[in-house]
Amino acid sequence: MSRLMHVASGPYAPPVPVRELTAVSADGARLHVEVHGPDGAPAVVLSHGWSCSTAFWAAQIRDLAADHRVIAYDQRGHGRSPANPVCSADALADDLEAVLAATLAPGEKAVLAGHSMGGMTLMAAAGRDRFREHAGAVLLCSTGSSRLVAESLVVPMRAGRPRTWLTRKVLGSKAPLGPVTPVARRILKYATMGPGSAPGMVEACARIVHACPRKVRYAWSHVLDTLDLDHRVRELSVPAAVVVGTADRMTPVVHARSLVAALPHCVGSTELPGLGHMTPVEAPALIATRIRELVSTYIGSQRIQQKEGA
Repeated sequence: MSRLMHVASGPYAPPVPVRELTAVSADGARLHVEVHGPDGAPAVVLSHGWSCSTAFWAAQIRDLAADHRVIAYDQRGHGRSPANPVCSADALADDLEAVLAATLAPGEKAVLAGHSMGGMTLMAAAGRDRFREHAGAVLLCSTGSSRLVAESLVVPMRAGRPRTWLTRKVLGSKAPLGPVTPVARRILKYATMGPGSAPGMVEACARIVHACPRKVRYAWSHVLDTLDLDHRVRELSVPAAVVVGTADRMTPVVHARSLVAALPHCVGSTELPGLGHMTPVEAPALIATRIRELVSTYIGSQRIQQKEGA
């Protein structure tokens, strides 16, 4: 099964990048990076979630690349980034720093958007010097900082040890996902998307998730199981906006509300009625608009000041 499986047409088909490059992380991990849009335009960096790839951001890339320089990369082991034995929150932060160093000029600010594990990547990097150098604002989509398994609603049971144990078994399964079948689509839609998700949205997400190698999915499930980034959230001092779907079973609304309460500089919280975990796919225009707003408010003014001071 191809690791690059994705839809070939429609709004969720990945656009062709202007250029591609490889960023090298602190431990030598090689990361596939794509750059879309015009040189010199305001920069946006997109960080995808567990078992996804750059293809997950196709709709936002197509929208934003008209007047932004959009940088998207595959997390280690995902998409076209080779697997690496090191899987940890610190490795995610190292990888993001490598991507920022490879794509942004010294001191250049960007809006960083992260979905699910991609949002956790931004939290993990919050205290890093390179993150602070380049992060002008962040968008946290459908993500959380701790208790991911305990709070998950994927297993329809009352909260408690039995549900946590069963959820850990489900999300940490070693079983291959297999081909994208009607049954597979229904399972993925139940676990990760809102009940009103259109078939095209479900198909796009299923193809991306099913393309993730089984060993990679399993390895990162253990990282997410024990993740605790609560202290890092308090270090995320740049302007931060939060988006979550009210029907999110993977990272329910409780996580978003905890982030809003803990972030030092929260500039907006959006709860999307009836949407699930895959908000960039389920609400593509809204996510692109939120990113544009952050660029306009926190990057545009800085670029003007830089030009005036030149």
